[in-house]
Amino acid sequence: MAYEDLSREIIADIGGKDNVVSVVHCTTRLRFKLKDMKKANDDKLKATDGVISVVKSGGQYQVVIGNNVADVYDTLVKVGGFANGGSVSDDDVDNSNMSLADKFIDLISGIFNPLLGAMCAGGMIKGFNAMFLAFGWLSTNSGTYVILNAIGDSLFYFLPVILGISSAKKFGINTYLGATIGAALCYPSIVSMASSKTALFTVFKGTFLEAPVHMTFLGIPVISMNYTTSVIPIIIAVWFASKVQKVARKIIPDVVKTFLVPFIVLLVTVPITFLVIGPVATWLGNGVAEIVSAIYNFSPVIAGILMGAFWQVFVIFGVHWGFVAVMMTNIAAMGFDPIIGLSFAASFAQTGVVLAMIFQTKDEKTRSIAIPAFVSGIFGVTEPAIYGLTLPRKKPFILSCIASAVGGGLIGLFGTKTYLMAGMGIFAIPCAMGKNGIDMGVYGLMIGMAVAIVLGFALQMIFGKKSVDGNLAEQAAVSATATSAATNDSANSDTVKAEVSYNKEEELVAPINGQVVPLSDVKDEVFSSGSMGKGIAIEPQEGKVCSPLDGEVVMVFPTGHAIGLKSTNGAEVMIHIGMDTVELEGKGFTTLVKKSQAVKKGDPLIKFDMEAIKKAGFKLTTPIVVTNSNEYQEITAIADGPITIGTALLDLK
Repeated sequence: MAYEDLSREIIADIGGKDNVVSVVHCTTRLRFKLKDMKKANDDKLKATDGVISVVKSGGQYQVVIGNNVADVYDTLVKVGGFANGGSVSDDDVDNSNMSLADKFIDLISGIFNPLLGAMCAGGMIKGFNAMFLAFGWLSTNSGTYVILNAIGDSLFYFLPVILGISSAKKFGINTYLGATIGAALCYPSIVSMASSKTALFTVFKGTFLEAPVHMTFLGIPVISMNYTTSVIPIIIAVWFASKVQKVARKIIPDVVKTFLVPFIVLLVTVPITFLVIGPVATWLGNGVAEIVSAIYNFSPVIAGILMGAFWQVFVIFGVHWGFVAVMMTNIAAMGFDPIIGLSFAASFAQTGVVLAMIFQTKDEKTRSIAIPAFVSGIFGVTEPAIYGLTLPRKKPFILSCIASAVGGGLIGLFGTKTYLMAGMGIFAIPCAMGKNGIDMGVYGLMIGMAVAIVLGFALQMIFGKKSVDGNLAEQAAVSATATSAATNDSANSDTVKAEVSYNKEEELVAPINGQVVPLSDVKDEVFSSGSMGKGIAIEPQEGKVCSPLDGEVVMVFPTGHAIGLKSTNGAEVMIHIGMDTVELEGKGFTTLVKKSQAVKKGDPLIKFDMEAIKKAGFKLTTPIVVTNSNEYQEITAIADGPITIGTALLDLK
């Protein structure tokens, strides 16, 4: 599908251009802010060719595209005619319905997303340069080393300038003002003064807030700090500048706003930053670093296990951006970060599971998704694997989290730390190289990654085989029983609607002894939402399923957990024994009929071992749904409470 067509479909299915407040993109996702998320058609978007999944998190409507997201984004911005490349300042957005956590994640992702590529590139170059130095391929006096180090180090040294630009866009002020505020924090004489050994006096001496004073501004002492590589001071400073700008615009006449507003913004913001914002923000960052270090020092192994186990969950909900902010703060305060590296095994655990699925699957579509997902996973991009393969099948995702937890624990055991923001996947290795070059921290990281990918592969090969194509088989059969409904829907025209012909009235009887349960109470959205069709459910009291109609068997699932029937009058019925019981791979189920076999009401269809299924941890609630419900004017439940096989259950009219 051309990106133009895909872009038009996405815009239409998120409620149209007028429903879009802003759109940006990260490594694999289009991140929309919508005026009304209820206008978006989640199901249609998920079914769109070119869309992997849809996630709602952090106040954003995230459409997962995959590795080609940048090209799709560029096309979508052009097709939609979104101003400013789809970005918008917070001043133009109503965030009143967002939680405090959502606002924080939105703020961090909005500021760091635009510079993530350059930041990773710089970190990778700096990391590889350190590796070349450790191997003896370069020396510190080499021109090659100096230039490569300048490329890798420049963004981090002048990080306040870069963050000043992205923060300015986020807070709605001129980007050059943001850059100027950041540049002031990196001004050479300011930097050199902060590192001077002579001082006028020292404030808060003997505490963690201790800081020298080298100069005054209008007689007010300026607490000296080194703001190069810092994160929090510039973000708060630009936010403050946006408030100053608002006031300045209100009181300054239009005829002189062009130069007087920036004049006031800089003249007020920069001194306040040096006097108050910078020191307080730096102390705040140091405090966060101390807390993180205390947690890590309590048990690096436990910290690694937890980070490894839940990192992919954090990615799904978009809250991993909070850890990125903490990492940058720790590096600025301590020169390293002990936390983010614990997550580096996650992408390899996911990749190991996907590699196993490539060997296990017989489905060409699954393979076509899995192979590129494996390649991108090696480089740390796991969203295609998560949303396209492992998460929909549940068990592979859980197995990848287990493997990631083991890898994270090993990384914690070896005391791996990160010294810069480098790439992801295999390109994350250089970021663990500090002043000591390749030490046990680096080796520990590589061991953790290797164990994660091997363990992920092994767990999936041993425990996850049936989950690869088993769910696909069920989905395909479900789709087949609902074909007539889909055909009727697609045949409708916006201007001319054909006359609807309904099936003959008939009555379905109970196929199971048990307790009647409303379909809306079933703990599975596919059934409870009615998307599979109208019907009812039964909580079984006996492990036997009989035919609720006169007709034939049209589908027998290989695992025995479900069956499809068609009555002589045209009713298409599915009986699904339990929730997620496909994962039992047929254990506990005995099928008594074959496809195309004629059946009468009350004929035995399936026997199942209730105790074994319950012991395996699965619910037995059994939906009975009419998958071609659109061919009936009304489907009514005519039973309630306890019911026995052969008792009237559903009235189809």
